[in-house]
Amino acid sequence: MSEKVIIFDTTLRDGEQSPGASMNIEEKMQMARQLARLNVDVIEAGFPIASEGDFLAVKEIAQEIKGPIIAGLARTTKQDIDRAWEALKYAERFRIHTFIATSDIHVKYKLRKTREEVLEDAINAVKRARNYTDDVEFSPEDAGRTKLDFLCKVIEEVIKAGATTINIPDTVGYTIPWEFGDLIAQIRNRVPNIDKAVLSVHCHNDLGLAVANSLAAIKNGARQVECTINGIGERAGNASLEEIVMAIKTRKDLFNFVHTDIKTEEIYRTSRLLTQLTGLIVQRNKAIVGENAFAHEAGIHQDGVLKEKLTYEIMTPESIGRSSNELVLGKHSGRHAFRNRLEELGYKLSEEQLNEAFKRFKDLADKKKEIYDEDLQVIAGELSLSMPEAYTLEYLGIIGGTGIVPTATVKIRRGDQVVQQSGCGDGPVEAAYRAIDTITGIPGRLKEYSIRAVTKGKDAIGEALVVVDFDGQLISGKGSSTDVIEASAKAYLNAVNKVVMKRGLKEVKDEGP
Repeated sequence: MSEKVIIFDTTLRDGEQSPGASMNIEEKMQMARQLARLNVDVIEAGFPIASEGDFLAVKEIAQEIKGPIIAGLARTTKQDIDRAWEALKYAERFRIHTFIATSDIHVKYKLRKTREEVLEDAINAVKRARNYTDDVEFSPEDAGRTKLDFLCKVIEEVIKAGATTINIPDTVGYTIPWEFGDLIAQIRNRVPNIDKAVLSVHCHNDLGLAVANSLAAIKNGARQVECTINGIGERAGNASLEEIVMAIKTRKDLFNFVHTDIKTEEIYRTSRLLTQLTGLIVQRNKAIVGENAFAHEAGIHQDGVLKEKLTYEIMTPESIGRSSNELVLGKHSGRHAFRNRLEELGYKLSEEQLNEAFKRFKDLADKKKEIYDEDLQVIAGELSLSMPEAYTLEYLGIIGGTGIVPTATVKIRRGDQVVQQSGCGDGPVEAAYRAIDTITGIPGRLKEYSIRAVTKGKDAIGEALVVVDFDGQLISGKGSSTDVIEASAKAYLNAVNKVVMKRGLKEVKDEGP
């Protein structure tokens, strides 16, 4: 009989630490709801002491989300652990995840402590966490570069102190699969009480080996994997949840000794939602969820797939919840059909939001001949994730052309006041952004910009994604419209509104495992 591999999703904690990937509370709630539908076992909801916003997000997720265990990260200080408990105590099941670095380079240069002090801190932290819950996870940060004897000693002692999950992080993505697999095997052989805890791994992708290392760890006895949707995270990211899960499912001949409880049909929807929330686009050739993952252009491939899909497809699009675009609704469709389709797509809107969504749908149906699921996801996604906006776009006019300096006229509402301003630039997008900067008084420097068609055809909705630098703080923004310049302006203004919300929050910077 196969053993279960626990899927510990850290998209909302480690994933959100990607530059420009920060989410507000409602966005985190939306992602947490989808992770619950995906049926992950553990949701690491955040780092409660990092900021007031992080604390509130963890607290709200703990209060609402049922099913998965809700985890919060804490350093080995009393304040961190107490703060984690204050946020998590509302959950039906919760876990305190505490960590401290154990590699010589971290102990000496980052912590400026001795090994003995690190061991004492680890033991005391686990004991304190056990006062609040029986579910305590401990991570020796940078375990991949920690001397094996000391690593095994720390693990043995924290298990004695009450840790029920031991997570082995390859924090800087340094190890190679056979090396990391051997490390897991050695820990199992050398730590006498390892059978009293679940052995977990948390691999980073600096050498592109996070998934391979995680699978090697599973082969050698790890039974929890910490991972993120789309592999987002610090630097080059984390192990990709969808790749690990589908590798286990697809290669049952090699992984017949383990299984996961993930509802794989929710994978594609979860990936798309995260892209909408963060503005971090998945590369087209990304495994499992990339746009090209099930595309076949070469003639010999097309011929093979037409004769038998298994010739070039080792899994089906349907297995991850992906299907070909289908015309689902038209301008003559009614509210009942519209509501039902949104619910099938996973959106639950209030009556007020539904009314606005239906109005937008009708307006779009007048512009587009065909309405696809992706169009509906854009409409519903914007409304279900709407946040209080300091600034809203009322009007955008563009003058441009060959030999003409592009000029944008923008009207923006703030409360009861509407302000109009014009700006010039090298192109219409830059002109619009300069006008917005003048009105809001919150100038930003565009770091990343992309525009893509959400669906097919000349009349497709354009989705603009931006990352903007506001005084050293990278903020993502998104906007959509059948007019790509309007979508671009909405995306930039979305980033400005996030800055307005974020300012004034003091944050702790410590990346964790």
